[in-house]
Amino acid sequence: MSEPTGAARRRGPFKVGDQVQLTDPKGRHYTFTLEEGKNFHTHKGSFPHDELIGAPEGSVVRTTGNVAYLALRPLLPDYVLSMPRGAAVVYPKDAGQILAFADIFPGARVVEAGVGSGSLSSFLLRAIGDQGMLHSYERRADFAEIAQQNVERYFGGPHPAWQLTVGDLQDNLSDADVDRVILDMLAPWECLEAVSKALVPGGILCCYVATTTQLARTVESIREIGCFNEPTAWETMIRNWHIEGLAVRPDHRMIGHTGFLLTARRLADGVEPPMRRRRPAKGAYGEDYAGPNADGGSAR
Repeated sequence: MSEPTGAARRRGPFKVGDQVQLTDPKGRHYTFTLEEGKNFHTHKGSFPHDELIGAPEGSVVRTTGNVAYLALRPLLPDYVLSMPRGAAVVYPKDAGQILAFADIFPGARVVEAGVGSGSLSSFLLRAIGDQGMLHSYERRADFAEIAQQNVERYFGGPHPAWQLTVGDLQDNLSDADVDRVILDMLAPWECLEAVSKALVPGGILCCYVATTTQLARTVESIREIGCFNEPTAWETMIRNWHIEGLAVRPDHRMIGHTGFLLTARRLADGVEPPMRRRRPAKGAYGEDYAGPNADGGSAR
């Protein structure tokens, strides 16, 4: 039985072509690709790549300036933050939430719109495995090219489960019986009709948007289309902690707002979503609102 795509690059001694992440005594990271006969240079001296080729992961190398560096393979969160970018990447904290709350499983059939630099595509491909299917749509050819290079660099070549299409999702979506749809784009509400036709009953729609206005319009559009359950929206923040002896305190910096996530599940055909059982605050939708439950009749 052959190994899953990319697995061989994640274990064993360092090999030519492997990516290496060095950590200096101050915790700073440096990433490079191993090549025979090359040297790695820093302002603290240099050392030959050959010193790491064949060495076990977790080795320590010293430069000509006698500075020690810890050598490890970069984790996927490290890789996506350091890879070349065409567009902003989906941060690991959000990618992890998408994998968990969109319930991405091995063998899943997933459609993604808004590839950007390939960050989320890499996370999704690793989660669905070789037997899954990820069809990614990207409007800009230059972004798609960068994303393809980044994904193939991480996996060591083309991934058998990945198809990349340059164009708008709503104009090109031909996939059917899709388990999950991930929309990372400016106007996800424009794709809801196409997405609703592609998703299987019980399938999950997950949207990643940057602003509150995008979030509000996406949620209202999901409610109006009438074939999804009530969407759930949230954001996440990460704060590291400094631990040094008895000095235990939160760091002064944190990864704050990057975007909002929301999920909704596709209902069976012909089923109307249950009526919402909470009344919005008076005037919450404005005097000219004419959407679902405009008369406030949802409260019971």
